Amino acid sequence: MRQRHPATAPSEHLVIVGNGMAGHRLVEALLARPERPARITVIGAETTPAYNRILLSPLLAGEMDREALTLRNAEWYAEQGVELVLGERVETIERTARRLTTDAGRELDYDRLVLATGSNPARPPVPGLDLPGVHVFRDLGDADALARAAEQGGNAVVIGGGLLGLEAAEGLRKRGQGKRGMQVSLLQRDDRLMNRQLDLTAARLLENELRGRGLDIHTDAQLERLEAGADGQVCAAHLADGTRLAADCVVVAIGIVPNSALARSVGLDVNRGVVVDEWLTTSDPSIHALGECCEHHGNLYGLVEPIWRQVEVLAERLCLDHDHADADPAQGYVEQPTATKLKVSGVSLYAFGPTDPEPGHEVLSYRDPQQGDYRRLLLRDGRLEGAVLYGDTASGPWYFEQALAGRDLAPCRSALLLGAADAQLLLDDALNESPQSPAKEAA
Repeated sequence: MRQRHPATAPSEHLVIVGNGMAGHRLVEALLARPERPARITVIGAETTPAYNRILLSPLLAGEMDREALTLRNAEWYAEQGVELVLGERVETIERTARRLTTDAGRELDYDRLVLATGSNPARPPVPGLDLPGVHVFRDLGDADALARAAEQGGNAVVIGGGLLGLEAAEGLRKRGQGKRGMQVSLLQRDDRLMNRQLDLTAARLLENELRGRGLDIHTDAQLERLEAGADGQVCAAHLADGTRLAADCVVVAIGIVPNSALARSVGLDVNRGVVVDEWLTTSDPSIHALGECCEHHGNLYGLVEPIWRQVEVLAERLCLDHDHADADPAQGYVEQPTATKLKVSGVSLYAFGPTDPEPGHEVLSYRDPQQGDYRRLLLRDGRLEGAVLYGDTASGPWYFEQALAGRDLAPCRSALLLGAADAQLLLDDALNESPQSPAKEAA
């Protein structure tokens, strides 16, 4: 029978700072456990309950209603006995007294505190970035502002050729397809779009597709400065090669940085993010950090899969009797390879492992120009180490499963590019023919 941790007595008060996707997922995980802390308070800086940020792009494009993004409404929190405080930021934390104060003057005592403060948009050191008309794309307010700009028409420049930049650019283009219209230019400083996920062939396929939809794409583009017009608003973007792009609206979408300012201000260990151990515990044993704001063994987080694993570890830690100082670290959060599953403007992408071949890699590739499909696999000694799939991504999870298992795929090498079904048949045949197989032993 599980024993309740002394610190999780019925009177314990858990405060979660941050009502984003990570903080909300933690609430859901805790509520599913009988050992949950009796009192839970969630504090969110935004005025709306938690919502799915992944769906901001279709919201901007006009493909989805705002209400569809909400994960749970305020009434749900009340029904679950969770106190929800919205529209307030935590300004100070008194670690010795275990007390925090919000910018509204609200004071709360806590027994345990979870920082799920997320991240902030990264901003390049470019002159003119503070001009009116320059936006980021991170929350509902940003999506609303960009939707209004798109409906006004004109010219937009999106800085960043990763997933977020592509989604912002395509969202602006779609939303701006009215009478006035909006011409969207996309700047990518690398030689290819999504250079962290795609090889050159897949990136060119994606670029050609988006150009065909009307996006003006500039790779190897170095932004030098933004120009202000006579009214003080941004009016143009200047590139290092002398190119001048008209811009009534500029969107900065080059990535994220952990929102660790609060943790730093109260003396917690902070590197790039809030430093945590395997139990998501900070340098203060009463304070944990979760999601995009935290750093574990030098790793930062922007994808949901590792953050969902963190949630399960932290929920267990907050509910059960775990003296994590003496526990096996493998029972806590452990880094695992992650596959990137992306939906960019209706184009399916699936990738994991190295982006480009390394010494010792065998490269298998397949391309169907008529269907717009492309696959490239990287093998080493018969074992799959990386894959890029563009278009038809149905076999992506199977490839990833084989890579995680370190399985020798030599028996099905001839069918690997055909997809999971054909390759698995050959693997099964090879297993059945093996002298060590269960079928042979049974015979």
